Amino acid sequence: MADQVAAMCEQLIKAVNMMMDPETSQIYRLEALKFCEEFKETCTFCVPCGLRLAEKTQTAVVRHFGLQVLEHVVKFRWNNMPQQEKVQLKNCAMQLLSNGTHSILEEESHIKDVLSRIIVEMIKREWPQHWPHMLKEMESLTSLGEAQTELVMLILLRLAEDVITFQTLPTQRRRDIQQTLTQNMDNIFSFMLAILQINVDDYRKVNSIPGQELQAKAHCRVAVAALNTLAGYIDWVALAHITNANCRLLEMLCLLLSEPELQLEAVECLLIAISRKGKLEDRKPFMLLFDDVAIHYILSAAQSADGAAICNKSNETPPAEVAAVVERHYIFLKRLCQVLCALGSQLCSLVGSEAEVEVPANLSKYMEAFLAFTTHPSQFLKSSTQITWGALFRHEILSKDSVVMETAIKYLKTTMTNLVKTGFPSRNDNPSCEYSRVDFDSDEDFNSFFNSFRAQQGEVVRSACRIVPLEAFQIAAEWLQYQIASPIDTGNTTSKTAEGLCSMLSPSVVQWDAMTVFTECVVGQTFKNLEEEKLPIDQGMELLQAVLNYETKDPLILSCVLTNVSALFPFVMHRPHVLPQVLFKLFGAITFEIVPNSKAPRTRAVKNVRRHACSSIIKMCRDYPQFILPCFDMLYNHVKKLFSNEATLTQMEKCALMEALVLISNQFKDYAKQKAFLEELMAPVVTDWTSDEMRHVLWDPAMFLSFVGADQVANEQSQYTDTAGINRARLSFCLYTILGVVKRARWPADLEEAKAGGFVVGCSPSGAPIYRNPCTTQILALLPNLLALIRTHNSLFLPENLARLSETFSKAYEVMDVEKNTVLGLPQPLLDIYDSPVYKSNLERMQGFFCTLNDNCFHILGNAGLSMQHDFYTIEGLAEQIVGAAFVSLDHVPDHRLRPMIRVFLKQLVLSCPQEFYDSLLCPLLGPLFAYMLQRLNVKWQVINQRTSVNGEEEEEVVCEESQVTQEMWEEQLVRLVTREVLDLLTVSCISKKVPEPAGNKEELEEEDMMTDSAQTVSSGQPTDELTELGKCLVKHENIYMNLLTISFTSLSWKDTVNCHRTASMVCWSLLRQVVGGNLLPEAVTWFYTSVLRGLQMHGQHEVCNSALSHLAMLIYDNLRPRYAELRAVMTQIPNISVEALDQYEHRLMDPSAQKFGEKKRKDQFKKLIAGTVGKALCQQFRKEVHIRNLPSLFKKPKPEKEILNNEALGLAVLFTSEHDTL
Repeated sequence: MADQVAAMCEQLIKAVNMMMDPETSQIYRLEALKFCEEFKETCTFCVPCGLRLAEKTQTAVVRHFGLQVLEHVVKFRWNNMPQQEKVQLKNCAMQLLSNGTHSILEEESHIKDVLSRIIVEMIKREWPQHWPHMLKEMESLTSLGEAQTELVMLILLRLAEDVITFQTLPTQRRRDIQQTLTQNMDNIFSFMLAILQINVDDYRKVNSIPGQELQAKAHCRVAVAALNTLAGYIDWVALAHITNANCRLLEMLCLLLSEPELQLEAVECLLIAISRKGKLEDRKPFMLLFDDVAIHYILSAAQSADGAAICNKSNETPPAEVAAVVERHYIFLKRLCQVLCALGSQLCSLVGSEAEVEVPANLSKYMEAFLAFTTHPSQFLKSSTQITWGALFRHEILSKDSVVMETAIKYLKTTMTNLVKTGFPSRNDNPSCEYSRVDFDSDEDFNSFFNSFRAQQGEVVRSACRIVPLEAFQIAAEWLQYQIASPIDTGNTTSKTAEGLCSMLSPSVVQWDAMTVFTECVVGQTFKNLEEEKLPIDQGMELLQAVLNYETKDPLILSCVLTNVSALFPFVMHRPHVLPQVLFKLFGAITFEIVPNSKAPRTRAVKNVRRHACSSIIKMCRDYPQFILPCFDMLYNHVKKLFSNEATLTQMEKCALMEALVLISNQFKDYAKQKAFLEELMAPVVTDWTSDEMRHVLWDPAMFLSFVGADQVANEQSQYTDTAGINRARLSFCLYTILGVVKRARWPADLEEAKAGGFVVGCSPSGAPIYRNPCTTQILALLPNLLALIRTHNSLFLPENLARLSETFSKAYEVMDVEKNTVLGLPQPLLDIYDSPVYKSNLERMQGFFCTLNDNCFHILGNAGLSMQHDFYTIEGLAEQIVGAAFVSLDHVPDHRLRPMIRVFLKQLVLSCPQEFYDSLLCPLLGPLFAYMLQRLNVKWQVINQRTSVNGEEEEEVVCEESQVTQEMWEEQLVRLVTREVLDLLTVSCISKKVPEPAGNKEELEEEDMMTDSAQTVSSGQPTDELTELGKCLVKHENIYMNLLTISFTSLSWKDTVNCHRTASMVCWSLLRQVVGGNLLPEAVTWFYTSVLRGLQMHGQHEVCNSALSHLAMLIYDNLRPRYAELRAVMTQIPNISVEALDQYEHRLMDPSAQKFGEKKRKDQFKKLIAGTVGKALCQQFRKEVHIRNLPSLFKKPKPEKEILNNEALGLAVLFTSEHDTL
């Protein structure tokens, strides 16, 4: 045997060395790996080999492999080992702990790690029942030296992680171990604290003695291990252990903040402790940390760490070393900042609660410390404090405290600096840059972070304004005046388009930008939080006047000026004579140009200014229409004047101004007058849209393509004299105008005013007033050609029309890259800090045209019902007209064109349609749509499933180009989004939600977000979702009902977890329960049930989906099994199902006299029955199962009289004397 072991060890050493040698070829490495793995699986003398390889004389990699072999034996062979062998292995492992390692500073960390894992694996299988003195043995090991003490700490940490954090063992074993740990926690905690205290004291003693550096390092290493282990326990033990002995633990941790070698681990522990939730009464002791001493330790630790980070930069040490030093200190600062945030959170929870905690006497000290982090150069640290500031400023009691109010003013002044966008990692113009290089990979990364950080600050500034509104306004006013008075500083990054203009990062632009955000937040809150008589109207008007008088030719700064005009506009309500001046300023910006009459494309900044001015006018007309009404004629005349010059405005700008006029016209409150105005306003559009020329174009795909120029070969030079471009602009203008009018024209909200103005024409059967919209006549006249355009647009995808596209425009219907990236969640292109002209190719223009054309058509239809109501729904044959337009040639329409139809049109139609038109309009539309989408999506998902299940060999043969892979990913994601749109439409149509619902259709909502969602939506016995009135109407039509059921249940096994969870928890049972009492075919019942099980096979590895699907399966089984024995036949086919357990479940289900279980127990039982259907995640599929057997159950005692740590042979060991020898 000994010879065999020696020979095998020699071979294993060679194999391990070969695997680890970088020079070894791949073939030999794989051979060596195979040999080692086969040895672990099949060899009968693994233990002696493992022990020999683990000897100290071997190299580290060989010892590591030897210990891995022993770990493998414990994990996979333990259940089949004779008791004597187990005892022997346990003794050998303990021997390795005692003297099988080198000294603490020499030993490799991976050796320590694997050795601790072996012991923990044995503990998980045998403690406490068969190894009652384990804790005592660990304690005695610590007397052998620092190396053993560190190993014991690693074992205790690993045990807590496996049992509590990761829960990697069966429920009963986990319960046994957790219970025993809890019972002994007093002793365990005292033990860990004693180890920490002793080693910290010893470290401090020898640290300053020359020649004792190694001994000091050894004590330091143990102290670090003790702190890491404490961190693994502080998270879950009873709060009493943390706050014991007047918070001794927290005091120790605060003292350790000043020890550079231990401060990071100490602050991690402190953070975990202070972040604990629990009963408020138990958390009261945390208020001790608001004492002067504790705050002093935190502040001085922060100052020294900050100093160290900065000092080290100037030392003459190699760059790599400097970075490491800075990073460790910087991480420490981040944790300290989090500690102060957690303290603030505890303060907000405790003050004003039933725990009766007073505001701390030295709150100002805490505020000072916290403000220090908000003024730190690191943008990340500043952002970390924002949530806590918000909580403090919103707190009912704290926000009224004088200290908090004073700090709010300081915070606002600090924000003036913090809102300025500086600190780009690629630059060196600010102290923040140094820190940004540690936190961010690129300028884009930083920019994205800063935008959300700025939004956070805006929220907190608004909260601070509620406390100190006048002071905040004063700060904003001074900043605005200072900025207006400051000369423009373009810095060294000037614009590339014109001399003397700023770029995005010019000093003036970042200052104006920050000030604008601040002013916007402050002024809005000033009006909300001050009574009218206290409003600083004179000062506000003075500011507005200064802004209106400010002249600049820089588009980036002008954009900020416009925002300030909008922000200060509410003051005009108190001084109406300034209104024309405001409008004049905005109209000037609508036609803004850097170089008048230039033929070059406009830069992004110029486009933004013009768009900004249009939006400002629309916003004013939307929010203050009554106030602007007296200026209506002046506005209208100015708009007419602008329209008369063809080249002045783009189509979008024209439509925006028309929208503004329509919004004011709603204030006429006179049907005839508004109708006459809308007729005049829309006359050019109506004439153009209904002309014979346009009719021919809109009804004939070939003529349409020719009209927009998609069948012509174009070169880039001809873009300015492009007839087709003018034609496209005509179409776009008509559609934008129709959409603007449909969206904005309304009757008065007040019923009496509506009646007086002639807007009410009768009452519906339910008694609701029937309104008429002044735009109805024109819109109805335009509708036939709109529907024709939709039909023509769908026909463009037919092969014969695709063939008509010229070479230039062969990709005209494809999605633009920007939209593709959005769907795929890819980052947007590089940050353009220089404002360059926006050059678009002819193809890009055409793609944009087709995309907005499609969207606008469906936006108009989606808003038509809401706008015209009765007049729209009573159009004769409306359903047939829509089907004949929107549903034509759908087989050829790509997914990205289908989405707007479903989301923008049909969903809006469902939401706005009155009940009396369900049968005549919605059923004829939704019936065919759901039938078609079921067939279409089924085919698409089959293709996706086939693509992902292609066997490996084929995949290797096909060398996929990156673009092809991206295209497939994009198509798959698009199918996913269309599926969600369809099921969202189904849900909106049929399900009356009675529970809060996550957002319906967000591209960014992916599996990770969804998995964090709780499964509570399916926790109740019966879902609370009922059918809507439309749902009840659809269900009456058998064909539609069957399609709804089929699409819902089929979608459970499509590869989309978000959809699966929503449909399983909200839709499936709500639909199916309508026929549970009826006569369903047995085949149908079986199909419904197996569909749910297929869903479990696909998505069961995700806890949230598993919960929803299991609950749905149980509802179906419980409700239908008594009448359909076929369901049992399905159950018996589930792999590894216990027929005995199934019989028991069915007995309780169907026998009225049987003892019933509670809801939770029934669910757990049912989950176990169907567990065989649950699919495994890819990462789990080839993993070897670890089986840990349950031990005899522990006695449940109210309080054990003896702790297991006591060394008397009385505890739990006595209970199992009849068993084999204990370990």
